[in-house]
Amino acid sequence: MKSEEAMIADIVRQVLDRQEGQSRPAEGGKPLFYSTRNITLDAAEALMKRVEAKAARMGMRVVTAVSDSHGNPVAVRCMDGAYMGSFDVALNKTYTAIAFQMSTEELGLLSAPGKELYGIQYTNRGRIVIFGGGVLLKKDGQILGAFGVSGGSAQQDTELARYAQGVFEEIASTGV
Repeated sequence: MKSEEAMIADIVRQVLDRQEGQSRPAEGGKPLFYSTRNITLDAAEALMKRVEAKAARMGMRVVTAVSDSHGNPVAVRCMDGAYMGSFDVALNKTYTAIAFQMSTEELGLLSAPGKELYGIQYTNRGRIVIFGGGVLLKKDGQILGAFGVSGGSAQQDTELARYAQGVFEEIASTGV
């Protein structure tokens, strides 16, 4: 068992690694890279507006959310008539994608009954979402943020989130 001093040293090392743009995982894991850059508010708003336009064409009323590379909210937008409960769901989808560095759809597959992450949705004070609609936003292989959408079926939300990734690539190519 590690001493309290050793545990504190590990925590400080993790914080310093993240500040340098790289985090060292537990033994045997691959390095996780965090960008020192984050999605801007302008880019987040442009992204959300484009996704909302697609949602409207699909006959949906959704909540869209964007968080930065550390899971902090950048913006949340609610279309008129969107479900009140979709606010937290969309925001938690961004948190989940950042926290586990994968889409919420992927995490859902890994957390199905009998899979190795079964029950993970009960961790992190209930913020983990294990159905589609949350994706990472990357540029040049670095995570700049995450996008979450809620208001439709898991399949519809997943479709909109994938669309958001494509839109973000367009936006990111002109500057973020």
